[in-house]
Amino acid sequence: MKAVRIHAHGGSAQLRYEDADDPRLRSPSDAVVKLKAAAVNHIDLMIRAEVECNRISWPHILGADGSGTVVSVGAEASNVKPGDAVCIYPLMGCGHCRFCANEQESMCGERRLLGEREDGTYAEYVRLPATNCFAIPGGLSFEEAAAFPLVYATVWRMLFTHADLKPGESVLIIGAGGVAGAALQLATVVGARVFVTSRSAQKLAAAARHGAHHGIQCPPDDLAKEVRRLTGKRGVDVVVNSVGGETWSAGLAALARGGRLVTCGSVAGANPKTDLRRVFWNHLKILAAGAPSRREFRRVLNFFDGSCRRPMIDRVLPLSEARQAHQRLQRGEPFGKIVLRTDA
Repeated sequence: MKAVRIHAHGGSAQLRYEDADDPRLRSPSDAVVKLKAAAVNHIDLMIRAEVECNRISWPHILGADGSGTVVSVGAEASNVKPGDAVCIYPLMGCGHCRFCANEQESMCGERRLLGEREDGTYAEYVRLPATNCFAIPGGLSFEEAAAFPLVYATVWRMLFTHADLKPGESVLIIGAGGVAGAALQLATVVGARVFVTSRSAQKLAAAARHGAHHGIQCPPDDLAKEVRRLTGKRGVDVVVNSVGGETWSAGLAALARGGRLVTCGSVAGANPKTDLRRVFWNHLKILAAGAPSRREFRRVLNFFDGSCRRPMIDRVLPLSEARQAHQRLQRGEPFGKIVLRTDA
């Protein structure tokens, strides 16, 4: 098969489009999927650069998200059969701890993410547990089915499981990438008033087309002041910050009393300054969302199955252009997800 592999850690030049062995069933509970599409995530960039995970067997195939058609299943697999069109839940656990028993693989001490320590979806075929294959929500293309699993389910965890977002509340989304696009889409669906901040006027215009009520283009030092001006000095109920760095303090300062900040990333810096007095004086909550549970993944499936919404896609590129996809994501250019078409 064709795959994009890395043979060492480093920059995007490490991504090689080349021939690789087809994966084979390894256990009676496995499935092999012929992939049609795979999405690019920040975790891919971090693994490639060795910011995340150093236990890799070389050469290695990146990629957590994907969709395609089942081609073979083990004797014990009962949820899918050859020919089924599926999207992928990318998390795996030990299968026997209390977290796995409660479908909370993200909390498992032996948690694994597809493409992190074992070969992922930047390929024509992938092997994974059959129970990680789910029917594609009605009406979604393979590209759209590859775009939502990790990011949308993580954002669901942030907004609804952790922040308990309610209709009529206000949300500030810091940044305008894949996480921000998903947060905008899910927050507007429940009737929240959404503020989006970005350095890019083009991205703010795109956010407005997708339902953002206010676009804010200002330095981080002025962000809280602008949010309070737009909210009559009150602040917002929820801040979504997947960026970190210098935006961290600004996000806390933009919250109303009793507000909630949810975070799932730190691409701009993992050690920002925090004035803890602001947190306890204003009864703020800081909530971290790692990878999503199967329960949250199913809720996202139901959301797309029962609505007319589609995941936000920045662009679709052939698998052979994975290097360009990484470069675009690293420059912070996408609004929505970059998807690789594996059969292009």
